[in-house]
Amino acid sequence: MRKELQLSLSVTLLLVCGFLYQFTLKSSCLFCLPSFKSHQGLEALLSDRRGIVFLETSDRMEPPHLVSCSVESAAKIYPEWPVVFFMKGLTDSTPMPSNSTYPAFSFLSAIDNVFLFPLDMKRLLEDTPLFSWYNQINASAERNWLHISSDASRLAIIWKYGGIYMDTDVISIRPIPEENFLAAQASRYSSNGIFGFLPHHPFLWECMENFVEHYNSDIWGNQGPELMTRMLRVWCKLEDFQEVSDLRCLNISFLHPQRFYPISYREWRRYYEVWDTDPSFNDSYALHLWNHMNQEGRAVIRGSNTLVENLYRKHCPRTYRDLIKGPEGSVTGELGPGNK
Repeated sequence: MRKELQLSLSVTLLLVCGFLYQFTLKSSCLFCLPSFKSHQGLEALLSDRRGIVFLETSDRMEPPHLVSCSVESAAKIYPEWPVVFFMKGLTDSTPMPSNSTYPAFSFLSAIDNVFLFPLDMKRLLEDTPLFSWYNQINASAERNWLHISSDASRLAIIWKYGGIYMDTDVISIRPIPEENFLAAQASRYSSNGIFGFLPHHPFLWECMENFVEHYNSDIWGNQGPELMTRMLRVWCKLEDFQEVSDLRCLNISFLHPQRFYPISYREWRRYYEVWDTDPSFNDSYALHLWNHMNQEGRAVIRGSNTLVENLYRKHCPRTYRDLIKGPEGSVTGELGPGNK
């Protein structure tokens, strides 16, 4: 009987070892995060020219709650679209973080239409005007490199694959009904925090050329909103908006500031205030929360009844439930390159 038991255990051990050997042949990292949820590569995933793109150009792996809310709200508003989050700190062999250590990362990776990809700028910028610039630049010597690298990456991604780019402090509230568009931050001034184009649109190619020709990292926004604005002026004769109507030029829509910026950057604190009646934002598709202005570290606090708390509860309920705490353990937003 004892010999039979030993033989049975030996056979079982051999089978287990054989399985592990075959598994490790297919993967060099046994307990690592797979790059994709499916066998689709990035090209296949975004082949329908529909997708929402977010970027993280720092090495951090745990997204702050505002980033989590942005991604969750987009996945909720666009359930049939892939929501692709590029993260510089992610690689093909990144160990899977635990839920307790990285709750937001684990939560986002579990959403059906959210896909996390490594951000490989050298590969991404290939076959674009930005490639030679990137190979010559000394990133460590550049001012505002996290933001500049984000500005470059978003242009290349949307030019190559099409879709909609959003900063990671943008809360989606309804679908954007446009294909080729820029978002006005103010009259005659474009942002680069939200924009969308079909693949290989010439406007974005010319933006990348201008990025290189007029590169100056010492001027804040020179490769970002200033770039979009000066190129839009080349393409279009900009006029002031009339009421809440969008402007159209060639095949580009220039969307009214109410679409994404109903609360201007000068009034960003209003998101963290209690309103007598919360605004409906009926003319808006998404809300830019101006997180880079939040140097005071204003927090989203459970039970505060502030506008931002109510936005979280409605548009990113899982983030609100799992990541937002009460007054004694409030969580503040951390600044990041996609929070402009």
